[in-house]
Amino acid sequence: MIIQNLSDLPKVDEFIRDDRLASAMETFGYTPTLNAVRAVIDDARQSIRSRCQPALAVPDYSPLTRDELIERVFGRLERESKPGIYPVINATGVILHTNLGRAPLAEAAAEAVHRAVSTYSSLEFDFEHKSRGNRNSHIEKLLCRLLNVEASIVVNNNAAAVMLALSALARNREVIVSRGELVEIGGSFRIPEIIEESQALLREVGTTNRTHLQDYERLIGRETAAILKVHTSNFRLIGFTECVKTADLADLAHKNDLPFIYDLGSGCLSEQLAALFPDEPTVASAIADGADVICFSGDKLLGGPQAGLIVGKERYLSSMRTHPLLRAFRCGKMTLTALEQTLRLYFDEEKAHRLLPVLSMALVDPTALRQRTEAFAEKLKETGIRASVEPSGMTMGGGTTPEYYIDSFACVIDPALNSGTPSPSAIESKLRDCSPPVVCRLVKDKLYFDLRTVREEEEASLIGCLLRAVRGAVPGTD
Repeated sequence: MIIQNLSDLPKVDEFIRDDRLASAMETFGYTPTLNAVRAVIDDARQSIRSRCQPALAVPDYSPLTRDELIERVFGRLERESKPGIYPVINATGVILHTNLGRAPLAEAAAEAVHRAVSTYSSLEFDFEHKSRGNRNSHIEKLLCRLLNVEASIVVNNNAAAVMLALSALARNREVIVSRGELVEIGGSFRIPEIIEESQALLREVGTTNRTHLQDYERLIGRETAAILKVHTSNFRLIGFTECVKTADLADLAHKNDLPFIYDLGSGCLSEQLAALFPDEPTVASAIADGADVICFSGDKLLGGPQAGLIVGKERYLSSMRTHPLLRAFRCGKMTLTALEQTLRLYFDEEKAHRLLPVLSMALVDPTALRQRTEAFAEKLKETGIRASVEPSGMTMGGGTTPEYYIDSFACVIDPALNSGTPSPSAIESKLRDCSPPVVCRLVKDKLYFDLRTVREEEEASLIGCLLRAVRGAVPGTD
């Protein structure tokens, strides 16, 4: 039946009983299906009314059919039920891609999270004493063993870690920070604002490019509560620069009976990973240099879930455990479970490098990566897509290791060499419409695919999406 007039539109209570909508109600539920039916009929009603009013007429209007209304209902339900967070194939080579959720978790961590949330768990129950337990106690003991520190605390991100440390140790008193370290981190969070919110008083020292030990010495007074060092992990200052060594700052703080707080940022635990980036400190090096309180992220170079970790001396961390902010910053069972499994991998260096994606991707053998990329290019050629392999440069991303690149390889598709294909931007757009979507790099009208961040089991989906995009078809699910 062709629907041309308002009187041709089906009534909602009659239309909802169409047998073809039974599967929709089974999949999406009665109420969502009913709402979708109402919305589709309302849209059709507005289209018909606008057609009758020349000033509001819809261009190229064509009458609807009942079958098309059914299709619109299913389309609307599928769009509305699509999750906000879903899998993506990251072919950019950027390991800690902030927009794509940074590095994926280790398989053991993901499986442990599923087990912990799919049933009841031992989150806050002490089975030995049959009493309420502390949700953080087991993971904090694990951190102390792993890093050989006196104490540790886990919160929901590194900004919270820094704020908690400053609020507990320097509230209404002065914190000395070098001007060159007053950075802005992701999401427009700035170190001066975090200090202000902690109700500590910021005392800037030195200049943007050069700060000396005597600058700190001159500022220390009766109102000084702490010395804070911030690792500038998301930018580099080059040229006529100088900063005070971490060990020297720690010595100065200790001579004046002050805590030395080190906002380490990225939280690198792997010496082998740190060796790729000359200016990247590890948590171990910060501990060795004498830092009393070290704050760092769980989801950057550490390779775990989003979290903020505080490690150091019990003398200073004890006041943080009783601070009111700790409850506001606490982590849930999913984060704690994923973080625990991630940390356990670090007790075996070889196992960590093999099973933690952030490490296995960054430390992949260059020869093996090149061979894998060449094999991928050959698979594309077999389908009729001309591709080449070119040297590339990989960045870690996630606000870490700025301006440092690791040699990599990329499979490059030049649409100009593939006759009859859409434009590079059109191909990239179609790749983003795939299921799962594909994100690559578009550089000078060429498409670059770095397999460093593509799992081997994702290659078939990637090739399928490329075939549909390059041939100009509408991408869909494999």
